[in-house]
Amino acid sequence: MSGQINSGVSEEDQRRTPEESPTQSPSLSSPAFPTHTVSGATENSYLTSSGEFETYFDNERIHIPESENKLFSFRKLWAFTGPGFLMSIAYLDPGNIESDLQSGAAASYKLLWVLMWATLLGLVMQRLSARLGTVTGLHLAEVCYRYYPKVPRLLLWIMVEIAIIGSDMQEVIGTSIALYLLSNKAIPLWGGVLLTVADTFTFLSLDRYGLRKLEAFFGFLITVMAITFGYQYGVSKPDQVEVLKGLFIPGCSGCDNRALLQAVGIVGAVIMPHNLYLHSALVKSREVDRTKKEEVREANKYFFVEACIALLTSFIINVFVVSVFAKGLFGVTNHEVHERCVSMNNTHSDVFQDNDELVDADLYKAGVFLGCTYGITCMYIWAVGILAAGQSSTMTGTYVGQFAMEGFLNLRWKRWQRVLLTRTIAITPTFFIAFYQDINDLTGMNDLLNAVMSLQLPFALIPTITFTSAHKVMGDFRNGIFTKVLASLLSLVIIAINLWFVINFLNTTLNGQWWAYLLVVCCGVFYFSLIIYLTFFLVAAFGINLCCNIPIISKHLEQTAYFLDLKEGMPEAATMPQHIRLEESN
Repeated sequence: MSGQINSGVSEEDQRRTPEESPTQSPSLSSPAFPTHTVSGATENSYLTSSGEFETYFDNERIHIPESENKLFSFRKLWAFTGPGFLMSIAYLDPGNIESDLQSGAAASYKLLWVLMWATLLGLVMQRLSARLGTVTGLHLAEVCYRYYPKVPRLLLWIMVEIAIIGSDMQEVIGTSIALYLLSNKAIPLWGGVLLTVADTFTFLSLDRYGLRKLEAFFGFLITVMAITFGYQYGVSKPDQVEVLKGLFIPGCSGCDNRALLQAVGIVGAVIMPHNLYLHSALVKSREVDRTKKEEVREANKYFFVEACIALLTSFIINVFVVSVFAKGLFGVTNHEVHERCVSMNNTHSDVFQDNDELVDADLYKAGVFLGCTYGITCMYIWAVGILAAGQSSTMTGTYVGQFAMEGFLNLRWKRWQRVLLTRTIAITPTFFIAFYQDINDLTGMNDLLNAVMSLQLPFALIPTITFTSAHKVMGDFRNGIFTKVLASLLSLVIIAINLWFVINFLNTTLNGQWWAYLLVVCCGVFYFSLIIYLTFFLVAAFGINLCCNIPIISKHLEQTAYFLDLKEGMPEAATMPQHIRLEESN
């Protein structure tokens, strides 16, 4: 009878549901999912890490040393150091750097508090992401594979891939501009775009030297950014009192619509959707015995401390950039910078038109401005910092792309194949713009890409909160009421801010074309439908069963409801996995 039953269950259902079924409510002594013992299972979580899904340094895990000091150990902190700094690189990619310098040019120091609070919001969400990977031994994409039905899961994967490709394009743009400046126009923009393919493969070859050496290389790139942008900060000598006021006094008195739009852009640029998928995967690189509650709790603590240090470092670097251009470009016209460049015989002076309009800053103009104002050395140092930002972000983008593909699709590709695919998609439009248009069109793409990635943010925030709140996923480490409320409110604020940014961007670019508005409406209907669908799972994970009584909704939730601990409010049969229902019906 058992064989006949199993033959009626799809292969995907067999992979996504345990062979043995829980027969009693979850407790520490008798976990509900799974009931059989699996190596690597967590005592207080009901997900297990199967070898089928291992994606990150399968044969290498960093050993965590023992310590007599149970409260805090710097040796243990050092062992856990790595994933948080790799995650923090997304806060320093070329898109973020450009957003920083534009906010300084548009609003002086007055938006520094927005940058600080956006970083803190990011820390809250990164903490949840890291906890998911630490407790379950699975990263976010792998958990999505187990819980979401096939069609919405594939749609979710597509949205994540769009965010990854958008970020990849920003990194290609940043790297090509850096090479253009460093070579003093000898390497054309389109040549720099093509070179990003070769250098990415070169850096990825560092994998063979081990995980710690790779993490050390990322640390070196972050150090390069800190030194280069810190040097600009020291040379420009911003007003320290104004910096402190900008950090701790909210508001933006006297700011125009340009500054308001930039404030929204900061939030969209800082909190990257694919970064939540990345962080949940990177924490799997440490040896954590998930059968021991104390070790899991300790890992959560050290990963959080490391994330705090990493994001503090990235925040300071971002403050450097904002302050430099708040001092140098706020209220400055193109004519003023043009005159400086001509007097310095700078070969890039033609980028600033000789008019009285305020400077519309971007990565390229920022470098030229520094060279014309503080000497040509500053332009080259700026370019080195942008090159480090682009290269580090490129490599982490490659990793998250691999995690997404293997997690959502259970598909294993070699890393070079994954790099070739995403890099080709990112390079194709960027190359044609760089080849046929001028540099202003290339740098202007960052605004569009920021808008695209802002739209993808709900597809990382909602699953993260859903699964970290579900008892059957996280066990004793699930979110408490305070965390649920805080994370939900923050997500609503972030999503609302980013939608406002996107709507404002569309209003300025559609130019009244009816077909464009029709396309936006159709895409909007699909977009919000998917968000609402995912929100039903979030509500279910919170233990609110009202949506489960709606016929259409309950049909889609029934397979997942059992694992999200939703037995009340739904028919008993609907709360069982498919193969359990088949057994009882026979």
